[in-house]
Amino acid sequence: LKTGFLKWKPDYDSAATEYGKAAVAFKNAKQFDQAREACLREAEAHENNKALFHAAKAYEQAGMMLKEMQRLPEAVQLIEKASMMYLENGTPDTAAIALERAGKLIENVSPEKAVQLYQQAASVFENEERLRQALEMLGKASRLLVRGRRLDEAALSLQKEKSIYKEIENYPTCYKKTIAQVLVHLHRNDYVAAERCVRESYSIPGFNGSEDCAALEQLLEGYDQQDQDQVSEVCNSPLFKYMDNDYAKLGLTLVVPGGGIKKKSPNAAQDKARGPAAVGSRGEEEEDEYSGGLC
Repeated sequence: LKTGFLKWKPDYDSAATEYGKAAVAFKNAKQFDQAREACLREAEAHENNKALFHAAKAYEQAGMMLKEMQRLPEAVQLIEKASMMYLENGTPDTAAIALERAGKLIENVSPEKAVQLYQQAASVFENEERLRQALEMLGKASRLLVRGRRLDEAALSLQKEKSIYKEIENYPTCYKKTIAQVLVHLHRNDYVAAERCVRESYSIPGFNGSEDCAALEQLLEGYDQQDQDQVSEVCNSPLFKYMDNDYAKLGLTLVVPGGGIKKKSPNAAQDKARGPAAVGSRGEEEEDEYSGGLC
């Protein structure tokens, strides 16, 4: 990097190479702070050399060193910076992969940040028309939103997923997303939105007449009738239990309004109040009443 009478410009390319070697040596020696510093210097040299892709790689490596030091928020900042450089360099796929990596790092520490990173990655993939990868990112964001009980945002995220699945004509997955949407809406106590969601899904080829459609109609009927038994029966069916874990939990914890207690006949309520002995004596009276035959 030094200049002199015969060397007017720093040799950034060679400097970057040497810093890269230093970073590898520090990493192998488990001296992660020095490795991070070497990566940052390498990135700076590449930037001065207008080599954005290599600079981004070095920033990403610096982030990985911070990860080894358990400094996750700082690691994510550097990886985000790297992803911006990848975009600037015209390599959006690499940018999206970096964002996904950052999301995985921070998922257990800050789910909110992870959701943001996954959604950014999904947008990049969608712009590149790589819809399957976009769906994978959106799916991760939706599940995290449900896990964090951010149900309003989860409903919107699931709707976006469903729209793309419909666009690529993956109709069976659309049915599954409809089930997830209905569960989210019912947990939001929004029966109208849940019903509308099912009604709109009739436009998806094959939905009407599918087992998913039948189960959802049964679920909504039970919820509307405040029949907890019927709701629980539907939510415990294999169709619901073998969904993604976060959605299956929504089904298992779904409680209908009003406590979900079915209305019992007045006689049953009286029997309960009297206790087993009273029920037994009443049963004996009934037997005596008919002991002489119906006539």
